[in-house]
Amino acid sequence: MDISKLGEFGLIDHLTKDIKINNESTKKSVGDDCAVIRYDGTETLVTTDMLMEGVHFDLTYVDLKHLGYKSAMVNLSDVFAMGGTPRQITVSIALSKRFQVEDLEDFYEGLRMACDKWGVDIIGGDTTSSMTGLAISITCIGEAKKEDIIYRNGAKETDLVCVSGDLGAAYMGLQLLEREKMVYYNQVKDIQEKIKKTTDAKQLEALKQRLNEAWQPDFAGKEYLIQRQLQTEARGDILIKLREAGINPTSMIDISDGLSSEMHHICKQSDKGCRIFEKFLPIDYQTAIMAEELNMNVTTCALNGGEDYELLFTCPIGDNDKLQAMEGVKVIGHITKPELGLKLVSRDGNEFDMLAQGWNHMGNS
Repeated sequence: MDISKLGEFGLIDHLTKDIKINNESTKKSVGDDCAVIRYDGTETLVTTDMLMEGVHFDLTYVDLKHLGYKSAMVNLSDVFAMGGTPRQITVSIALSKRFQVEDLEDFYEGLRMACDKWGVDIIGGDTTSSMTGLAISITCIGEAKKEDIIYRNGAKETDLVCVSGDLGAAYMGLQLLEREKMVYYNQVKDIQEKIKKTTDAKQLEALKQRLNEAWQPDFAGKEYLIQRQLQTEARGDILIKLREAGINPTSMIDISDGLSSEMHHICKQSDKGCRIFEKFLPIDYQTAIMAEELNMNVTTCALNGGEDYELLFTCPIGDNDKLQAMEGVKVIGHITKPELGLKLVSRDGNEFDMLAQGWNHMGNS
């Protein structure tokens, strides 16, 4: 069977369905943002993410400092999504001979900046060679009180569905970077073709000069989109706000593969349905403008774009007033009975099946 037929999560389910837990200290294994391990009454959260060159990042437009920052933040985000506090990370890297010491110094500078922001220690890892490109694997270890852990399976009927920040900007940033990359490559290709056909020495020298000149992409007015794609932020600040307001989410997940996919995870594990309202989806102005420029549906981008790393969570309906008053949080729908399915309610009141069309690491690679 081709792996793409199962997809990332289907493959995980297939490989782990028969795994039995042997240790009493293992409180939660596969199926959530983190595993949960209990030692001496303390809940330990463990999560691992792998980033592969050519799949998760492109070094044509991602510098190693930002890559290090993002690599750490996507792991810290998983711990925050469980209601925990990240404490340590381990870092493993596979790299080819094209990298220099200075490149790795830049990468670790980005790592340290992300870790210092949340008081996280870098405590070890591994480094090895690679024949195919840069590979990064980070494991984050966190902690939480048993009563503070937020799983994906706790959503209740009539719970409000909430999301932090805004949606789709990271995806639009990626589209912008890819567009400018293609413009660059097309310009280089055009100049190289002219060089091959030119015999005049002065023209040849001028063309070579053009080829060597630094080419500047056009990001004017779209800086926020680039920042959202390259400088990922884990939303631990939202978790702090919820606690200060006395709000206890019933389920939570971070948005890495797109809101629609993450909503499916919550509903599947909670055995519930949902109604998400298009008119309430938080979308930044730059995201809307970029989607229009690229002739893309902005709602589709917000639902399926991925890499926002915002928090998607459910709360009791009694917390509505507190949530409405909270800056950086938007109520976008509610939880329903499972037989009602997962629906997107359009601006004109029509309902559509909300399909999980976010990033599939096995099907899209």
